[in-house]
Amino acid sequence: MTDEPRVTMPITAEGTTFPGPLPCGLRCIPRGVDELATEHLVLNMGPQHPSTHGVLHILVELDGEEVIAAEASLGYLHRGIEKLAESRRYHQVPTLLDRADYISGLHSETAWALTVEKLAGIEVPRKASWLRALLMELNRYASHLVWLGTFGMDAGAMAPFLYIMRDREMLLDIIEAITGSRMMFNYVRPGGVAADLPTGVDAKIRAWLDVADTYLDENDALLGGNEIFRLRMKGTGVIDRATALAFGMTGGCLRASGVDYDLRRDVPYCAYPELDFEVPLGVRGDNMDRYDVRVGEMRQCIRLIRQLIDGMPEGEPSGKRSRVLKVPAGESYAAVESPRGELGIHLVSDGGFTPYRMRLRSPAYFNLAVVDEALAGGLIADAIVTLGSLDIVLGEIDR
Repeated sequence: MTDEPRVTMPITAEGTTFPGPLPCGLRCIPRGVDELATEHLVLNMGPQHPSTHGVLHILVELDGEEVIAAEASLGYLHRGIEKLAESRRYHQVPTLLDRADYISGLHSETAWALTVEKLAGIEVPRKASWLRALLMELNRYASHLVWLGTFGMDAGAMAPFLYIMRDREMLLDIIEAITGSRMMFNYVRPGGVAADLPTGVDAKIRAWLDVADTYLDENDALLGGNEIFRLRMKGTGVIDRATALAFGMTGGCLRASGVDYDLRRDVPYCAYPELDFEVPLGVRGDNMDRYDVRVGEMRQCIRLIRQLIDGMPEGEPSGKRSRVLKVPAGESYAAVESPRGELGIHLVSDGGFTPYRMRLRSPAYFNLAVVDEALAGGLIADAIVTLGSLDIVLGEIDR
C-alpha cells in the first residue's frame, strides 16, 4: 500500500470521469452522484456513415437510445475552393462552384454571375435572365427529388427512392440537353448564359410538365401519406422560430419554422419579379413541417417552370463582353435562393483578371449548425431523420 494520491480521469461538471477532454456540451452523466444513474455512451457517428449525407462527423452522447448532447465537426471534405478561385480567371470560377453544391450547381453559378455583374456593371439581356431562372427551377426540382428520396430512406422507406430517381432522370435529360452536362454544368456566365435553348428541348420540358404533377402526387402519397412516416416526423427535430433565426438558418428550414422569407420574392433577381408564385410555410418547425414545405416548394417549381417556358422572351442569351474579363477594384455581394437557402458570394477585386478574394456563404453550413440544439432530447433514430430533413450538402459546407 502507498499513500500517494491515485491518478484519476478528467472530472466533468457532474462529478463523473471521462478518458480525455470532452467536446463542448457533452458529459458522461447528467445527474449528481447521489442519484441512481447509468453510464452514458459517447458515440462517433461518421465521418463514414450512410446516414450523414456526406463526409460528416457528429459526436453524440447517448443515454440508451436518447441523445443527451451532440456536436458536429467538419473539415473532412475541404478542397479549398475559395482559395483556388484567387488563381482562376473570372470565367473559370463557375467550374469550381459546380463542385461546391454539386446537387444544384446552377444556383452557385448564377450567384457568381450576379456578383461579378454587379461589380463590373455588366448588363444582362432579358432572355438570359429568364433562361437562368428556368434552369435554376429545373435544378431546384431535381435537387429536391434527391432530398425526398434520401429522406424517405433515412426513415426506412426504400420504395419511394426508386420512383423518385425515375422522375429525376427525366429532368437530368432536359438539363443535359441544355447545358451539355448532368452535374458540372458551367452554363451560367457573367453577362448571360452559354447558349440558347436547343431545338426541341421546350417539347421535352412540356412533356415532363404533363406528368410532373401526377408523379409528385404519387410520391407524396407514398411517403407523406404513410401514417407511420407522419407519426415519426411529427414533433421530432423541432427548431422553433427564435432558434432558427439565432443560427442564421435560411431556405426551407427557416420557412418550416414559420419565418416568411424567400429571396426570389423579397430580394428579387433574374426573371422572378415577373413571375407569380407562393412561399410555403410551416408552423411547428419539426421534421414534418420541413417535409411539407419542401413538397410545397416542388409544386411551386412546376408552376414557375410553366410560366418560364410559356413566357420565354426572344433575344440573345448573352450580352457583349470581353473574352478576358477584368473587373474594377471594389467589392460586391449577391445571393440567390438555392434549394438549401440563401447562397451568397462576396467578391473582392483588386482590378486584375482574377479575384483578390472570394467568400461563399453556404446556407447548408448555417442550417447544419443547429444540430447541437435540434438533436438533444430526441432518440438516435430521430437524429438520423432530423439530420436528413436539413438537406445538407457537404461539398458546399466544407468547400
